Amino acid sequence: MVRETNRNFKFDWITIILFFLLVAFGWLNILSASHTGDLINYLDISHPYGKQTVFIFLTFGLIIVLLAIDAKFYERFSSIIYLVSMVSLVGLFIFGKNVNGATSWYAIGGMTLQPSEFAKTATALAVAKYISDLNTNIKNLKDQIQTFVIISIPALLVLLQNDTGSTIVYGAFFFVLYREGLPKYYLTIAISAILLSILALKFGAIITSVIAAIFIFGYHFFNKKKLRFAQTIFIFIAALCISFGVKYFYQSILKPHQQDRISLWLRLEKDPVKLEKMKKTFAYNLNESEKAIGSGGFSGKGFMEGTRTTGKFVPEQHTDYIFSTVGEEWGFLGCSFVVIVFVLLLLRILHLAELQKSQFSRVYGYGVASIIFIHFLINIGMVMGLIPTIGIPLPLFSYGGSGLWAFTILIFIFIKLDSNRINEW
Repeated sequence: MVRETNRNFKFDWITIILFFLLVAFGWLNILSASHTGDLINYLDISHPYGKQTVFIFLTFGLIIVLLAIDAKFYERFSSIIYLVSMVSLVGLFIFGKNVNGATSWYAIGGMTLQPSEFAKTATALAVAKYISDLNTNIKNLKDQIQTFVIISIPALLVLLQNDTGSTIVYGAFFFVLYREGLPKYYLTIAISAILLSILALKFGAIITSVIAAIFIFGYHFFNKKKLRFAQTIFIFIAALCISFGVKYFYQSILKPHQQDRISLWLRLEKDPVKLEKMKKTFAYNLNESEKAIGSGGFSGKGFMEGTRTTGKFVPEQHTDYIFSTVGEEWGFLGCSFVVIVFVLLLLRILHLAELQKSQFSRVYGYGVASIIFIHFLINIGMVMGLIPTIGIPLPLFSYGGSGLWAFTILIFIFIKLDSNRINEW
């Protein structure tokens, strides 16, 4: 009996420690970014730091439940979990509450719940279930299409709710499929399409088409592995469609605020008056964030000593722009610490995923790492002005119960799945 009890507590404690490091340090920065100078009451739910304290306490109970459930439950009921999650997304069109222009929330009493955060875990489970099926071969077109459908359904539902940031996260599953054998040309197509789109917006469709023609026909004539001429022509026509079509998509499909964010990022606006107006409206958060990070220097100004943070120069700094608090108060050292912990967490999850004997667990592990990586990359890139402004939280770090609980579920399901490998005799 003693031996069996000890066996139940064999989890990967390195992943668990890294998880709590991020949660704890995130809470410290939420406290700093949201306190008003009054006497701090850690359980005062009228302040974000008080609410986050409650969310963290509830997280402990959630972890116990996740680890107590049999690992086979997650695989066996993954399809049902996915279905329930999709129903919750559809329900938002009827019962959803609009927050910051996105109808992505359920209002429950005095709290709000964002089902799109939990849908990522449900999708990761569904993808893992489908790929690990004995009859599935991701190299077959039919299975590729069915997998893309599983991923596209929640992505489309979230997009229709005007939550572009969460929609982009579903692109993370490309890494999962690539690991499981998705042909390499999909990666080439994805990267090429992104580069062509950026070039077409920045330099125009004609110049982009000329550049594409040079590369495509140059590859055809000078590469040893020559493409058929018909294939080369098809690729060139596709490049033309992207080059000329992206401007239509930019001007006719994207909403004005999305256009302005991309315009600021690529410096497309030529009118100095309009450019200045755009900076004051859409780039204010970014400018203040960059100033806060830059003012921190090497070691920072100290905990709760950041003048731009305490002065509330960065709006909603405790949410999407929480990393600017780290930069100002903890400096380069603090930023490096956060990045290193995230990288260690990602590498640890990938390492454990490769050790799994079950394909379901391996695929799910890659899904976990990919989702965290996309959130991490986009949020920090956004805060530092390296990519367009996209509303997406820093995992385990930004304020919010939905985000914290969703990432807790995402990670601890994998920890439970991994415990089966650890506990084998």
